[in-house]
Amino acid sequence: MTLFLGIDGGATRATALVTDAAGVELARVPGEPGLVRAENPEAAAPGLTHLARLALRQAGAGGAGGQRSPGAAAPAAALCCALAGAGRPAERRALENTLRKAGVARRVRVVTDAEAALEDAFGGGPGLLLIAGTGSIAWGRAADGRTARAGGWGALLGDEGSGYALGLKALRAVARAHDGRGPDTQLLEPVLRAASAADPESLIHWAATAAKAEIAALAPLVAAVAASPDAVAAGILDQAAHDLARHIAALHRRLGPWPAPAPVALAGGLLAPGRPLRQPVLRALEALQLPLAILDRPVDAARGAATLARRFGA
Repeated sequence: MTLFLGIDGGATRATALVTDAAGVELARVPGEPGLVRAENPEAAAPGLTHLARLALRQAGAGGAGGQRSPGAAAPAAALCCALAGAGRPAERRALENTLRKAGVARRVRVVTDAEAALEDAFGGGPGLLLIAGTGSIAWGRAADGRTARAGGWGALLGDEGSGYALGLKALRAVARAHDGRGPDTQLLEPVLRAASAADPESLIHWAATAAKAEIAALAPLVAAVAASPDAVAAGILDQAAHDLARHIAALHRRLGPWPAPAPVALAGGLLAPGRPLRQPVLRALEALQLPLAILDRPVDAARGAATLARRFGA
């Protein structure tokens, strides 16, 4: 059986998906983060290779004659890794070369996580995709095939509306409330518990040493406290939603004119159905008063990556 492998990797986790040539899902395996770091893109290769082999073994890929072996898996026809941070061609090529040498697939391509999600949401057609998880970014494709990106500038220059941005704002709100420089907020206790901090001063060391994913993990607390209700948390949530909606507004303008309402898909840990920011962002998009058509189903970047693998590996 010919196998095709897609991996969706971000700052928090990765997912590998194996399909056959008809697109039937054979295995889905979670893994560690799959982020591409500009200073050392090849560093992601060992974790991705390990995850790929796990997924291929789960799909039943074995050694010669179809026999499964405990230490190896037969290579896929093609592997597409859709990874956060993979926006620069030189870094993609470096990682592709390293993954080819690992031998998990006969053909390898590295794309951005947004490109795979765009594929799953709209196929080759037009649409606007907004992603918010640990980071945030929007990608769009016009009716004439033009593409554009908004956001995705990283934690220092952008990532507005992301889990990381929400977590930082929660920490800052707690610090200001403790000083008396800002209003009281019910964020204090849940933030201290999440950080295993005895008091607000302890948050200084925690925030300085915490990984991005740990700070982003505070985002659901903001949504929960906002519903209590708490004006500070609600304000953080509303601002994030409007920041994200502006990504879509920018792409709608840049990629127009649209012959029909522009399709919009929401993806990522904060925007998937049932997640904390989905409803606030839907309200913020409605407030833009633009002709938009919201895609009301989950977007699966791993599935999109596997689709891309079948396309270039056929």
